[in-house]
Amino acid sequence: MVVILLGPPGVGKGTQGARLVDELGWVRIATGDLLRAARREGTELGRKAQEYMDAGDLVPDGLIVALVKEHLAGLGADTGVLFDGFPRTVPQAVALDAMLPELSRKVDGVLLFEAPSDVLFKRISGRRSSPEGRVYNIYFDPPADEGICDVTGSTLVHRADDEPETVERRLAVYEEQTAPLISYYDAAPTRVMRIEGDRPMADVQQAVRQELARQLDLTAGSR
Repeated sequence: MVVILLGPPGVGKGTQGARLVDELGWVRIATGDLLRAARREGTELGRKAQEYMDAGDLVPDGLIVALVKEHLAGLGADTGVLFDGFPRTVPQAVALDAMLPELSRKVDGVLLFEAPSDVLFKRISGRRSSPEGRVYNIYFDPPADEGICDVTGSTLVHRADDEPETVERRLAVYEEQTAPLISYYDAAPTRVMRIEGDRPMADVQQAVRQELARQLDLTAGSR
């Protein structure tokens, strides 16, 4: 089984994906992790990817798909796979669809997490982090004292990639490059399962389980 997580930054797909991997016993595949591992291990594909990154260029789609194929080939045939952050563009999706049959796989479903843009903006731009890793949100989960961690009293930090201007760019890039995947998968035989992501985490997780059970006949522990 192959399922893709799709949705804009801040919608919570990463959190929900981590829970799914734990419950289903699947393997999560994120291309950033694959690139780092290939570079660390010094594989041929890793060396090629490093050349592009050292030159300040994007790693080509063909090389990304080759990394994904190499990783999938090393998994058991019955191992479920959850793609997180891949594909990011329609060309990547086309390449993935062409590659998966070579491994006797296909995309079985897409979990599409959706939320209003104003909620996404507040979720990301409102984040404040402590040096110990605790995360607050000035809009939804603020600390008792502004700018101070409730537990340690340390000063909270507003990360550069959570600054309002950066958040606006991230959301714009999603709309331009990744959102077209919605129409691509809607037009394909793939089952697109829409999840309202602007609800409490437990409610979102319940909706995910219900959709997987209804659309793909998947329950916790399924392979």
